[in-house]
Amino acid sequence: MKATINQKEISFEPNQTILEAARANGIFIPTLCEYQSLNHTPGTCRVCLVEVHRPGEGMKNPQYLTSCNTPMTEGSVVLTQTLKIQEMRRFQMEMVMADHNQDCSTCTRQGKCELIDVANAVGLKQVGFHYTQGWENLKPDTGTKPVVYDQSRCIRCYRCIAVCRKIQDIDALETDGWGSTAGVRLKTGVYESSPCVSCGQCAMVCPTGAMSERDQVQRAVDYISDPDIVTVFQTAPAVRVDLGDEFGFLPGSNVEGQIIAALRQIGVDIILDTNFGADLVIMEEGTEVLERLKTKAGPTFTSCCPGWVTYAEKHFPEILPMLSTTRSPQGAMGKMTKTYFAEKRKIDPAKIRIVSVMPCTAKKEEAARLALSEGGVPDIDIVLTVREFARLIRRYGIDLSRLDPSAYDDMLMSEYSGAGAIFGTTGGVMEAAVRTLYYVVNGKELEGIEVSSLRGFENVRSATVDLGGDLGKIRLAICHGLRGTRKLVEAVLSGAEKFDFIEIMSCPGGCVDGGGTPRPKKTYIPFAKKRQEALFTLDRQKKPRQSHNNTQIQALYADFLGKPNSEKAHHLLHTHYKSRKTHNDADIPAAWEELRKQKDR
Repeated sequence: MKATINQKEISFEPNQTILEAARANGIFIPTLCEYQSLNHTPGTCRVCLVEVHRPGEGMKNPQYLTSCNTPMTEGSVVLTQTLKIQEMRRFQMEMVMADHNQDCSTCTRQGKCELIDVANAVGLKQVGFHYTQGWENLKPDTGTKPVVYDQSRCIRCYRCIAVCRKIQDIDALETDGWGSTAGVRLKTGVYESSPCVSCGQCAMVCPTGAMSERDQVQRAVDYISDPDIVTVFQTAPAVRVDLGDEFGFLPGSNVEGQIIAALRQIGVDIILDTNFGADLVIMEEGTEVLERLKTKAGPTFTSCCPGWVTYAEKHFPEILPMLSTTRSPQGAMGKMTKTYFAEKRKIDPAKIRIVSVMPCTAKKEEAARLALSEGGVPDIDIVLTVREFARLIRRYGIDLSRLDPSAYDDMLMSEYSGAGAIFGTTGGVMEAAVRTLYYVVNGKELEGIEVSSLRGFENVRSATVDLGGDLGKIRLAICHGLRGTRKLVEAVLSGAEKFDFIEIMSCPGGCVDGGGTPRPKKTYIPFAKKRQEALFTLDRQKKPRQSHNNTQIQALYADFLGKPNSEKAHHLLHTHYKSRKTHNDADIPAAWEELRKQKDR
């Protein structure tokens, strides 16, 4: 099929939009609300306007249409840069900016705002009017939700709603209000009763600072500055391959050494690695899995992903007895730091403040769980996302790319295995567990180490692994992203699928693409596989590559815990869950059917 764009004849496929056809031919059209990765083309901002002349109508009756959702037709003549179109685009951007909070200095998207990019692309020089109807009298958000919504910065692109529905199948967000007062809100209006699981994928796709993590950078600065506080930082497996994006490193670069150097320069008292906690989790969770396999107690679901745990509590509480009771690596590190580490280093636990650096917004909610506290004192004091951590580093005038790598020097809780490193990607927890399960059953290491059948990027995948001994072959399932999780859980509950061990990560790609990782512009998780491969490379470089061969883990059990799942270990390293059942499960087809019925009335 043929058409013309800017006097250039182009070919296009049936059902292609004008924007798609233009992009396929290297022709730029500015867009704002459109999000190609989600096939999201609401046309609400109208910045992608083009001039269209239909066959037979000549050049006298042009139509001005949004290119993102207008199909290209045979013989059409499209103009993208006429003076009229440029003027219309600038006016549309001026309208968008007019009711937008233009205090950019306080925005979490500062320097990385798609709104500013498009304003520059259309040549907007000034905004002639400004009105704040809809947000001028909003009360400041003083709650505790991990992800916060700032209506004053919302441009009503509704990407957040799209990702929550299309990718996560949660449908926790809905439009609210109309006209200039329109915005987004949680269904039910209250986090606890909403379907939201704090995965943060809405913040990942937001083009402005409307959706963002609750910022705790200042609290971290206050801890570091207080001479009476012993500040402990721990960094999650994925952080070392995520953070570099914020400082100009190639995607997937391992900046572990630079992170350690930066924390030392900032003045952090103690630097630990959550990978140690990952190895510890394998020892505890692996013991649980073996006990359930021996007693044929049914499948075990992993519990290291807090978004998944919240999802289970809110959407499928009937499977809570199947969840491993082992804390996440973050939770395990918090408890061990304020008990074992404090005892060995002769530090008063009351003076310790633990700051977790995580790729995840849901970790903020996990840290606030009462079950992860003692006498009202939390095991984890605050959680910084990777984005917050980058802001913290910049607060101290540090450019990560200019630092020489440094290394851990603590001999209690910083060593980690290759198995601990791969916790940050989908399938990594399962593979780490299989390496140790095989050793416990057979008394020897798994040949080849890498379990290729567990690796991949399919939304839901399964594998059969022979553990040997009396257990023989076991069936495993791995899922990343909550759309596939719903189907998998329903299949397990109905008996349609039978598995022995199931790994769930709520974010597509796993922790390397968690809701707190750097936000690329105009595209969704583009570096997932590079980050995944970086962790696999780190695994190959590590000695040991199995959690049970971590010498600091061995010392922890010998000197403090006894053995995995001992009475002391169970008390300190395990947790419990509770039903928080909501009644707002996503049913998108039903919602559309209801809309069709309303239209026909």
